[in-house]
Amino acid sequence: MQDVSGVVWLLTVLGIIGLLLFDFFVHVRRAHVPRLREAALWTGIYVSIALLFGAGVWVFGGSTMGAEYFAGYVTEEALSVDNLFVFLLLLGSFKVPRADQQKVLLVGIAVSLVARTAFILLGAALINSFAWIFYIFGLILLLTAGNLVRGKDDDEEDAPENVVIRLARRVLRTSDTYDGDKLVTYQDGKRVLTPMLLVMVAIGGTDILFALDSIPAIFGLTQNVYLVFTATAFSLLGLRQLYFLIDGLLDRLVYLSYGLSAILALIGVKLILHALHQNNVPFINEGEHIGVTEIPTVASLGIIIGVLVVTVVASLLSPRGRARTYTAAARRRATEFLEIEKDPTYCDEVYHLLLAEEKNLETLPERYRERIRQGELADLLRRAHRVHAERVAAGSCFVRPEPSAA
Repeated sequence: MQDVSGVVWLLTVLGIIGLLLFDFFVHVRRAHVPRLREAALWTGIYVSIALLFGAGVWVFGGSTMGAEYFAGYVTEEALSVDNLFVFLLLLGSFKVPRADQQKVLLVGIAVSLVARTAFILLGAALINSFAWIFYIFGLILLLTAGNLVRGKDDDEEDAPENVVIRLARRVLRTSDTYDGDKLVTYQDGKRVLTPMLLVMVAIGGTDILFALDSIPAIFGLTQNVYLVFTATAFSLLGLRQLYFLIDGLLDRLVYLSYGLSAILALIGVKLILHALHQNNVPFINEGEHIGVTEIPTVASLGIIIGVLVVTVVASLLSPRGRARTYTAAARRRATEFLEIEKDPTYCDEVYHLLLAEEKNLETLPERYRERIRQGELADLLRRAHRVHAERVAAGSCFVRPEPSAA
């Protein structure tokens, strides 16, 4: 299976395209907000497909290839979870209605998959032509690991304005309001683009930028192009469902960046050791190979899984993580209620979710509650309650009946 036949490649690509089309026509074409059960079911299905595929690789390609695939898949999936936090900020920044977020994510993921495939082919060509490219990939990952350790402030909630988004804003002249999930609408009798297209470009473009880190990372675990492609594709395919499943947990993973930093540093060192082992750069050891010990893929897989488990458990048990989760969720629900969601079907639902988040805030230690009372979140919550009362009085918001006492 090292030399994968054209037939296998064709069947794999057709299968992935089929999954994307299935996702669009069965789930995304009809705008709706996925419930927890739906998100959990389909996340489980896509993860199962990826694991079954890996089992097939292990059986038909051997344990080495199987370990390489699973190491690549787990790493890409972990990086994808970190990327979801940026998606969350982008969707909030562009004020995308809840029911239309699925379509935005799926189109952005499809664009990213095409672009990452091009990056994979380019990376493979560079590896085959220039052995020193492993040094470059390794340094990229070590720099990225350092940037992740620096992190950002817990209170930083601004969406990233990267070059892709700035270029899209300049080139794509859009209307100020959405028209469902349409890409084009009429404004003053003229056809104009809606913000839906802009946010799709932002999601897809941002995910392409993420590839500058993730593609070198997976090439550090396997140089088999077929495994690189499939591990990347399967990590992206379930990303939409995963977004809706762990939406409430994203802010809780306060130590995820440290875990990812350790993983990227490990792979960066692994790449540099591999580069030294195959060295042909004239100014390093006079162009001769260096007999360093390389990190086995099975050991890499074990370390990656161990780091992720420790990171997630530490995040979930952390009081700081709980405080950050509740404050970020309350801020997001209030903003969603005030500025994003206009559909009466969902506005009351969002308000009740906001009330639940406020109850969570009340369970925090006093030092966190005092910080909330003195911050802008308290003003935001008061404004949300005032607006809800006004909407109810005007009859513009469906009011869910309160449950009767038992």
